[in-house]
Amino acid sequence: MSLSERAECSGFVISITRNSLLVMLGTPLMTNVRQNMKTYHVAVSAEAYAAASFARAGYEVSVQYGANQPGYDLVAVKDSRILKVSVKGSQDGGWALLAKYKKGRNWIETAKEWLTNQPEEVVMFFVQFKDVEFASPPRMYLARAKEVADHLLKGRSGNVSTCLLENYSYKKGVGKGTTDKMPDSWICSEKRINQV
Repeated sequence: MSLSERAECSGFVISITRNSLLVMLGTPLMTNVRQNMKTYHVAVSAEAYAAASFARAGYEVSVQYGANQPGYDLVAVKDSRILKVSVKGSQDGGWALLAKYKKGRNWIETAKEWLTNQPEEVVMFFVQFKDVEFASPPRMYLARAKEVADHLLKGRSGNVSTCLLENYSYKKGVGKGTTDKMPDSWICSEKRINQV
C-alpha cells in the first residue's frame, strides 16, 4: 500500500494513511514514555482509568464534575454496594499525602492526623504513570485509608514514609538499605475492587 490511498464509497471519500491503518489494526503509533503531563491532565487521566476499572468490574460509575472535588471523585455502585472513590494520580513514582498535615507534628503524628481526616467509607484509588508507555495502561492500586496509614507508618524501616511510594529503595538516611513498595494485595483487579 502506498503512503496514502483514497477510495470512493457511496459518495464518501475515504483516505487511509499508514498511521490511520495502524490505528485501525490496533498497532500503537507511539511507544514512547509520556512524562511531564500537567497536573490537571494527570488528575483527569487517573480518574478516567479508575472509572474504567470499576466499569469493567460491573459497577455503575458516576463522576463528580471536575477533578479534585472534596471527599471523593467517583461513586461506584454494584447491586447494593456503594463505594465513594478518591482517585490519586502520579507520574513521579509516589503520592505526597501527608504534607499538608505536617506543620508542628513529627511524621508519626502527621500520618495519624492524615488518617483522622480521611472518610472511613472512601476507597483510595492510586494511578501511576511513571515509565508507562503511551499506549499502555498505568499501574493502579486500591486501598482503604487505614491500610495506607499503616503502610506509611512501617515505611523507611519503621521511621514513617513521608510519601506513599510505589517502589523506592533508600540509598541514605534512616531508611538506607530498605525499599518501600506498594503491597501486591493492593494491585487493581476485579477481585481487589470487589473486596476493598
